[in-house]
Amino acid sequence: MARLATIVRREALNSTVTLMEVDAPLIAKKALPGQFIILRVDEQGERIPLTISDYDRKKGTVTIIFQKVGLTTNLLDGLGRGDHILDFVGPLGTPTEIPEGTGKVAVIGGGVGCAIAFPQAKALHNAGIPVDVIAGFRSKDIVILEDEFRKNCDHLYLTTDDGSYGEKGLVTNKLKALIDGGNEYDLVIAIGPIIMMKFVCKTTEPYGIKTIVSLNPIMIDGTGMCGGCRVSVGGHVKFACVDGPDFDGHQVDFDELIRRNAAYKGREKEVFKDHICRLQQLKDRM
Repeated sequence: MARLATIVRREALNSTVTLMEVDAPLIAKKALPGQFIILRVDEQGERIPLTISDYDRKKGTVTIIFQKVGLTTNLLDGLGRGDHILDFVGPLGTPTEIPEGTGKVAVIGGGVGCAIAFPQAKALHNAGIPVDVIAGFRSKDIVILEDEFRKNCDHLYLTTDDGSYGEKGLVTNKLKALIDGGNEYDLVIAIGPIIMMKFVCKTTEPYGIKTIVSLNPIMIDGTGMCGGCRVSVGGHVKFACVDGPDFDGHQVDFDELIRRNAAYKGREKEVFKDHICRLQQLKDRM
């Protein structure tokens, strides 16, 4: 349901990633791990999907974590506590389904994807399911949610590309080492950059470990009508907003997803540049 949503908390997690806790009791009442919201900052704004990073049913709040990448996320980042988001719609998508009888699980997050991996780990931990978390980042200065993960998993393994924190290397290297070291995972959940999810799936496939990925294709309405979020899974067309966003990673055509997600990058840069230029012109007149 759409409503004028009030920001009750804002926190910069690093130089490019921001956390916002939003008053949205109707969404908080029904939200489950794996679901997302679609928001619009103002009347002229585009619609963008953001995964629900956490929710508090008692407080009636929903937490979103986003990276400043394009125009809309930069405009959203400009809002503070007490400001309103014009449209805040959800919960959308199908919640993550954990097969009955699932034993040990590995949850893998890459960069800002850790914000999406967190509610998965938290739900598993609260359900009494053993869960290991592998969180990967480029460097120490962009690590997020470390304390939150430590409270909601059995083991947390941090990796950085440059070795500035935790273990040096990729999440796939750590995952393989854990599996070869005797960890018998019934399920792996991978969330992050598409290329990371692709190679996590390539890592788990030889071992026959079921792997779930959360996909982030271009999305507009979030109800399956526009078709913008279509992905190929097992040779069939699926719509991430209603059939997902979770899918069997061993069935996803990641190369097609990478191509589709890159379709409008040039236009996005143009729009962002034009917007900044107009802002500067307005400042010059003042």
